[in-house]
Amino acid sequence: MSGTAVVVGGGIGGLAAAIGLHRIGWDVRVVERAGALADAGAGISLHANGLRALDALGVGAAVRVAARPQYSGGTRTPEGGRLSRMDGAALERALGTPIVGIRRSVLHRLLREALPAGCLRIGDTVTELDRTVPDRVGVPVGDDMLDADLVVAADGVRSRLRGLLFPDHPGPVYAGSTVLRAITERPLPLRGDFELTWGEGAEFGHITFTDGRAEWHAVLTAPAGVRHADPLDMLRRRFSRWHDPIPQLLDGTRPEAVLHHDIHELATPLRSFTAGRVALLGDAAHAMTPNLGQGACQALEDAATLAAALAHEPSVTSALARYDAERRPRSQAVARAARQAGRMGQQLSHPLAVALRNTALRLTPSRVAMRAILRHADWTPPGLG
Repeated sequence: MSGTAVVVGGGIGGLAAAIGLHRIGWDVRVVERAGALADAGAGISLHANGLRALDALGVGAAVRVAARPQYSGGTRTPEGGRLSRMDGAALERALGTPIVGIRRSVLHRLLREALPAGCLRIGDTVTELDRTVPDRVGVPVGDDMLDADLVVAADGVRSRLRGLLFPDHPGPVYAGSTVLRAITERPLPLRGDFELTWGEGAEFGHITFTDGRAEWHAVLTAPAGVRHADPLDMLRRRFSRWHDPIPQLLDGTRPEAVLHHDIHELATPLRSFTAGRVALLGDAAHAMTPNLGQGACQALEDAATLAAALAHEPSVTSALARYDAERRPRSQAVARAARQAGRMGQQLSHPLAVALRNTALRLTPSRVAMRAILRHADWTPPGLG
């Protein structure tokens, strides 16, 4: 089966979906509302499930070349005490790959390069759909009306198309935390590839890239909408007594490089990821907190699963039913797990609760911690062929 598809949203999930559809013979257009491809964002970690999805889409090898394997690191206290260790080699033995770190801008570029020239249209916002004709969807884009057999709504956590298709859904809610992040200006001599530090109502973490620079993030429990005149200075004061290399990471960052976003999630699960000939994908379908590092990986799973369903099912209707049945239970379970991980991690603020959590982490056998990672990362994509 082949046809014409319009993907609304040119982020990781939307681009991956377009790649999958193109690989199975569909004519694809991607509509992105941003007027310039600035590739905003810092870095991203990809687990085995995300990499396997990229393999199924034919771009896994290119991403691995550009990414840095995360072999060493773990979780610490603000004083530097070890709570757990990450064994990237053990993950590689179990899954065929460790976690890898890559700049978002690089990942976006690699995904765009896998698409045919001219299929990406930027600077246009899709706010409505024409679903009056059976088995077709009209997509108003600027002065044009794109005619499609399928529309993929990959327009993010504040998806306009989700609101259009499911007007009774309450939409995203603030998760109680805000995140600041940046990439250092220069390479730094860091000990670990990937580290998290948990304090009372705060988390600081970093991942390293192939060029020796690092992405760091700081997650803080805070009211929504709070902003700072000098975010980097605020962070230097907030984390001044935390262990090395946290002060060095902040000192190695230009103030204008710091990004600040409140974290929102779909706390109320959608009753379906499809509506007629429209499929919701990525954050539009299951926006989750970042505590498991699974947001992008789940979007990549969506993309590979959607392409496989369309490749094997006899009709768009049956393919979308299969997509919904395969993706909704898993992605919503991962979202619940991510929410719980946040409550037991960065969002803990009472000293006694933090002490109990830290003791439990220190006493957890490595094989138990490994099983927790495998629960989400050990996923095999359906074949497209």
